[in-house]
Amino acid sequence: MESATLLHTIWFALIAILWIGYFVLDGFDLGVGTLIRFIGTDDLRRRVMINTIGPVWDGNEVWLLVAGGATFAAFPLWYATMFSGYYLALFVLLLALILRGVAFEYRGKKDSARWRSNWDWAIFTGSVLPAVLFGVAFGNIVSGSQIQPTESGSGFVGAGALNYTGTPLLSLLGPFPLLLGAMTLLVFTTHGAIFLMLKTSGEVRQAARRVAQRLGLVAAMVSVAALLWAQAFSGRVAVTLPIVLVAATTWVISWLMVVRGRDGWAFTLSSVTIALSVAALFIGLFPRVMPSSIDTAYDLTVMNASSSPYTLTVMTVVAVVMTPIVLAYQGWTYWVFRKRLSTSMIPAPSVTGRADDRFAGSAEPAPRSG
Repeated sequence: MESATLLHTIWFALIAILWIGYFVLDGFDLGVGTLIRFIGTDDLRRRVMINTIGPVWDGNEVWLLVAGGATFAAFPLWYATMFSGYYLALFVLLLALILRGVAFEYRGKKDSARWRSNWDWAIFTGSVLPAVLFGVAFGNIVSGSQIQPTESGSGFVGAGALNYTGTPLLSLLGPFPLLLGAMTLLVFTTHGAIFLMLKTSGEVRQAARRVAQRLGLVAAMVSVAALLWAQAFSGRVAVTLPIVLVAATTWVISWLMVVRGRDGWAFTLSSVTIALSVAALFIGLFPRVMPSSIDTAYDLTVMNASSSPYTLTVMTVVAVVMTPIVLAYQGWTYWVFRKRLSTSMIPAPSVTGRADDRFAGSAEPAPRSG
């Protein structure tokens, strides 16, 4: 097999980092959206929950856009194969994310309990579906997809020289992908509950703490099962298995911090757990980007799926310049909106106000935590 160059390795690692950033950041706001029908037992609580992610949810989704764009530019054959094979699942995922974004903006546009409840269900649906489908998609990437050369092609390498032979949706719903989908849903929901502990006070924080305590143990068991199963597909078990064990340890410590009420440490450690889990999946995949379940000779790798060296070089220069700027801006956003929220800060609904009144009310200093 042809060896990966430094540029191939850099861009594979960068795409992995972008997915880590997305799962850590958008993971908690997908979790908050999932919990809106459970912790949000009344409209006041639901408004507090939405306000915690109101200033940041759309910024978090930028990580997904950049990850997709980087994949398209650096490894176009990987991008094309994934979207042609997973197009129905990805179409549903994108619709769910669009529905969720619209719901945030429209739920407060009409002074009607039924109107707001319908949009809250849209937030719930638009959070649960992506949380599951991301896990299912990664499960199929890790375990292998039904890809092979086209009969008329002159070889596997090159645009148009491959074919996805699986059923558009049913082929994706194998036992391992579904288990990984259950893992991402449970982990994101727990991560969201911990975020609510960090960002709220009063009754919402207490409800979130109870959810994190109960759901965290279930998420731990499912995650250990999924990540250990993933070792069967890993090309570097000697590296990935220790990472998985460390991830399990940090999750347990995070759960202990939840029990002790150390919100900052609990959120930091749950973020570390997600980062380590995604890193383990990518490290086990390298240098493959999309294994074939038909024949390993048809695997897509960082070499045969990549753009030209010149393209990768130009992209590297752009990334070096722009990435610190983006990180600085997003960090500043989180710093500005770092205060805790409570139901006492939420004003009465107003048809003329913003959709979720996420900037309404005065902010009090955040209690020390972690």
